Amino acid sequence: MTSPGQPIWKSLPGPEDITRSVLPNGITVLTRTNDSSPSVVISGYMLSGSQFDPAERLGLAHFTAACLMRGVEGLNFQQIFNELESVGASLGFGASVHTTSFSGRALAEDLPLLFSIVSRCLRQPTFPPDQVERLRANFMTGFAIRAQDSSEMCSLTFDQLLFPEHPYGRPEDGFPETVKPITREELIAFHRKHYGPRGMVIVVVGAVSAAKALEEVQKALGDWINPEQPEPPAIPPVTAPVGVRRHIALPGKMQTDLVMGTIGPVRKSPDFLAASLGNNILGQFGMMGRIGDVVREQAGLAYYASTSLNGWLSAGSWEVSAGVNPVNLQKAIDLIQLELRKFVSEPVSVQELTDSQANFIGRLPLSMESNGGVAAALMNLERFQLGLDYYQRYADLVRAVTPELVLEVARRYLNPDQLVVVSSGPDLAE
Repeated sequence: MTSPGQPIWKSLPGPEDITRSVLPNGITVLTRTNDSSPSVVISGYMLSGSQFDPAERLGLAHFTAACLMRGVEGLNFQQIFNELESVGASLGFGASVHTTSFSGRALAEDLPLLFSIVSRCLRQPTFPPDQVERLRANFMTGFAIRAQDSSEMCSLTFDQLLFPEHPYGRPEDGFPETVKPITREELIAFHRKHYGPRGMVIVVVGAVSAAKALEEVQKALGDWINPEQPEPPAIPPVTAPVGVRRHIALPGKMQTDLVMGTIGPVRKSPDFLAASLGNNILGQFGMMGRIGDVVREQAGLAYYASTSLNGWLSAGSWEVSAGVNPVNLQKAIDLIQLELRKFVSEPVSVQELTDSQANFIGRLPLSMESNGGVAAALMNLERFQLGLDYYQRYADLVRAVTPELVLEVARRYLNPDQLVVVSSGPDLAE
């Protein structure tokens, strides 16, 4: 097993080669130079996500972000893309619960152009009426497709039941009834109020020095201010469910999708790494871990079966997902609950944990072979305040997890008899 003292760990991002700066207007900039690649990747986010959406206009932040590249002062939709494509660059925007995010890529020599377009999209969008309506039509089509997708409806309903009256329980893109009435004036007002530099983070990775990267950010966004920009609202706490069962009937479907789960640790929690290793054993490693082996391979009850651990800023989820023949639905639920009871009753084996630790340690350097991978890693450092030396400490942190710690954390979060259980597919009476 590779140790932190070997060259591969020294090559991972750390305090020696990550430069972190904060501009006077509040923008945090993280850079890492990589001269072995001629390109540069930029990633960033602002604190203007769906947590600000009124309930009757859910999807407003998402709609606003989708409009950013549809026209800016002096450039229309086609001209923006022509400028990017003329140099082989790319750029995109999106919105989540907490943030509006962006990412782009260009040759190092075209970084000023890329930042110029980023700045104009963030600060000077024009929300052309025809483009607004075109996007609205696209969203409506997407909602219609989602309503007939058993996996999507299962996931959406699970989130609503796991996080009632909480931003994490609402789809960022909204619902037909909340997006249809959004006006162009509301999009403009949301942008004017919520877009600004306070709390903004930008990461630059590639063939550019830290000084040059910082200079380009300063030139593009250093004079941006927005006195109206509000602080993010307080996110309410979440509590573990007491057990909920729901089925969404979609007539005509041949498969039933299933999600079972509960609240998990937040990303910054000391429990997260042990839970993540445990989740790997439970339903990720190899042919989808214990759950996949028992439910799919041995019992033949599922087309797919796996688990996921999601850690966010304010809460997390620990989920089991499966696709089953409708006649096997209850058998699959019972078998998954049985496997979860085993998981919280005795420690995982030393061999299982050792294999998962080797998997975690080995795949980290592979995830950072590209500038994009490094940019995503640096973004996580800042978003979750992990510390600039986190990746260089990572192998030791992983090895420090014991079977007993995995069991302790699993018992803290997983109660097999108090899960949110959601299925979607043919009517259960069929």
